[in-house]
Amino acid sequence: MALRSRLTALIVAGLTATALVAADTPPKHLKLVGDHWTAWDPPSEFPEGTKVHIVVPGDTLWDLAAANLGNPYLWPQIWEKNPYILDAHWIYPGDPIAIGLEVVGAEEAGAEMADGDAAGDGEGDGTAPAGGRGNVPVPLGAESDIYCSGFVDSADEAFGWSIVGSEYEAVMPPTAVLPTHTRSTRSSNFGQALTVKYVLSLGDVVYLDGGRAAGLSPGMVLEAVEPGREVRHPVTRDKFGRLYATLGRVRVLSVQDDGAIAEISQSCSGIKVGDRLRVFQPEPVPLARRTPLRPVNEPTWNDLASAPVILAAPADLVSLGQDHVVFIDRGADDDVLPGDFFTVYRINPHGGPAVVLGELAVLTSRSHTAVAKILESRYPIYAGDRLERK
Repeated sequence: MALRSRLTALIVAGLTATALVAADTPPKHLKLVGDHWTAWDPPSEFPEGTKVHIVVPGDTLWDLAAANLGNPYLWPQIWEKNPYILDAHWIYPGDPIAIGLEVVGAEEAGAEMADGDAAGDGEGDGTAPAGGRGNVPVPLGAESDIYCSGFVDSADEAFGWSIVGSEYEAVMPPTAVLPTHTRSTRSSNFGQALTVKYVLSLGDVVYLDGGRAAGLSPGMVLEAVEPGREVRHPVTRDKFGRLYATLGRVRVLSVQDDGAIAEISQSCSGIKVGDRLRVFQPEPVPLARRTPLRPVNEPTWNDLASAPVILAAPADLVSLGQDHVVFIDRGADDDVLPGDFFTVYRINPHGGPAVVLGELAVLTSRSHTAVAKILESRYPIYAGDRLERK
């Protein structure tokens, strides 16, 4: 048992190298450096004052740039600071990464701009428009807003693979020695089983229902998705689509002809046996320049009867406000793209002007829907409230 555990640990350590592009082939020759396995020769120390991050399973240079520099597209700057990494697609748990102190991320730059405006009036010097917003682009959300909020799409969305088992179903004693009332009748491709862990998380090993024949290969990163409730349009009440929860990601470790072994490399709210899988597509957090909310005394006089609307929110939230993520009923086919701003209105039932409720920004868009984040709210916002492009 000890030998099997050690072999498993070595295999997992060797295959959890982090890929920025899933199709790349990992280096074949790993070596033990300190207490971990790596393909590279990491330095034992860095110059004084250097910010150092120790790689954990699931890290990528893309994610590290997003978290530390405010923009995932700045990942080459981190790679440049770590010349011992010969292939940017593969970094190894336990390796040290120099983040550096010279690069100023978008959030830090925005904060510095705001501090500068606080010291002066910000007028006439090009540093900030009226309303106190800086002219430096800032992230419109967080990575979790994109990867953990889900999406709305057609009710019959197709997925390529599923999770059909986990390692925890094999660590229970044989069912023959258990009391009758504890025996499971659930079956899968791996037979009847009990499990000691139902909700799976980072680092857990899972089994997939596809292998080489289904297009899987080692290193591929897949997103776990759970189909949810049917969504009706809040204005017309017509069937619009289905709400899908995005639960996290798994990285394929090894494949057979008709099956594969994978490890959970990122988890939002827990992954379960039976969840669907699709190829993971990285999406950057959009950057944009913020401007003041539309004045309440200058509402739109346009007809909002056919305007875009807020469809719903994750977790069936009803009352929405600042920092909540929402789904809207327009997408890329309607020229709604990441970085777009919309003012949120409520039609006045007494015939007066529409009421300005707040403002949201689009984070990602699909063909006919988009994920957006409420940046400001004056009053509670609800599904069915109207949107006008800013």
